[in-house]
Amino acid sequence: MQDSTITLSADYEPEAIAISAHPQLIVIGVCDKLAEPSSRHLLDDVDEVRFGRGPRRHGRTILDGKRILELRIPDDRMSGDHGRLLRVPGGWLIDDPNSKNGAIIDGVPNRHQAVGHDCVIELGHTFLLLRGAPIEPGAADDVYDDGLVAGTPMLATFDGELAERLTALVRIAPTEVSVMLQGETGTGKEVVARALHDLSGRKGVLVAVNCGALPPALVEAELFGAKKGAYTGSTAERTGYVRSADKGTLFLDEVGELPHTSQAAFLRVLQEREVVPVGGDKPISVDVRLCSATLRNVDQLVASGALRQDLYARLFGFTLLLPPLRDRLVDLGLLMRRMLATIPNGASVKIAPTAMRALLDHGWPLNIRELHKVLATAVALCDGTIELGHLGEVGKRATPDVPMAPPHTGDELYDRIVTALTNHNGNVLAAAKEMSVRRTQLYRWIARYRIVVDDYRGGRRL
Repeated sequence: MQDSTITLSADYEPEAIAISAHPQLIVIGVCDKLAEPSSRHLLDDVDEVRFGRGPRRHGRTILDGKRILELRIPDDRMSGDHGRLLRVPGGWLIDDPNSKNGAIIDGVPNRHQAVGHDCVIELGHTFLLLRGAPIEPGAADDVYDDGLVAGTPMLATFDGELAERLTALVRIAPTEVSVMLQGETGTGKEVVARALHDLSGRKGVLVAVNCGALPPALVEAELFGAKKGAYTGSTAERTGYVRSADKGTLFLDEVGELPHTSQAAFLRVLQEREVVPVGGDKPISVDVRLCSATLRNVDQLVASGALRQDLYARLFGFTLLLPPLRDRLVDLGLLMRRMLATIPNGASVKIAPTAMRALLDHGWPLNIRELHKVLATAVALCDGTIELGHLGEVGKRATPDVPMAPPHTGDELYDRIVTALTNHNGNVLAAAKEMSVRRTQLYRWIARYRIVVDDYRGGRRL
């Protein structure tokens, strides 16, 4: 590959990256070969990344003083020489003058463009994500998803901060320390609870309890069991969730939804390591490992009285916050492969680039659970290839391909962003359509100018 002169547009501004962040390139996946593993490549010691078609491999060399990372990807739509990612003052630049299909950057064709972190790059039918983020201690320069060290495949992640927290969870697993999982709905709290139990070595089973779904009148009977005839309609003895988890793990999902009176009774179970069934008078010893979860702020639950402070003190041991899917798109390809392998006919499907683009651009309000439902439906509807129309609402909400807005001075661009957000009451998708840019690009500009979107919601600027 021959060198070419690199120039930046006059309005290009380098992005401010946290000191702890490391530049990295994630190969999300190849649309026509979804079984191919994702990979992460650290760019701290790289001046140039070269791309090309070939059997999957990577190599690092020094040539004429340049530190080069070469990536070969088994994508039939890529050229043997499919451009370069170049380190330039203040950032990175995609330079692809010779390939047949060119490069697409955040959904817009462009062979020569400065790119920033969280930028999605398409080469052929391969999707890559450029990012700056912390990495876990001892992180390898190049790692594929099947080579991630996570204790169990269910905990594998390319997200460095999450990987570090999950490594701590693996160390905690064989102990008696209580674990509190926090995060939005659908972020995989029960999956992590099951991994915790599998790694614990406990002989019993994992018993998952949705505290918010327990019948109010039967909470204690459901949890602690009940003697036959202990209440109206009780025609048989109930073991209860706590005793069912003996020598295993009890997972209390949405623990803040437990009624206050039941919290007091449950506290006694934790303190005494024994349970008294409803209608009984003899305590029964139990040995349970406790894992709890909530999507609500625990401190606020305690402050409001919804969660007893003394119970929280028992539940609190090791806390793990699971990030929303929109903040861990580095794992999108990894998660898709894992899910598709469990969906009938899913392992052999392909995905159209427009559909993959939509998945990367979606906000995922219901997180990993939503991704699984979208993929299961798409596989059932498609005839071998998932198209945009198979993605339901995710496909309908996808930002259409539009030409990138022409360059503007900093002040002019800021004014356009403010005007668009004001016109649409802070709706970023609508504002992006008005500005003829992709939503992801508008989010980057919003971050650059430190604009608070909530200030524009409600029809006025606060």
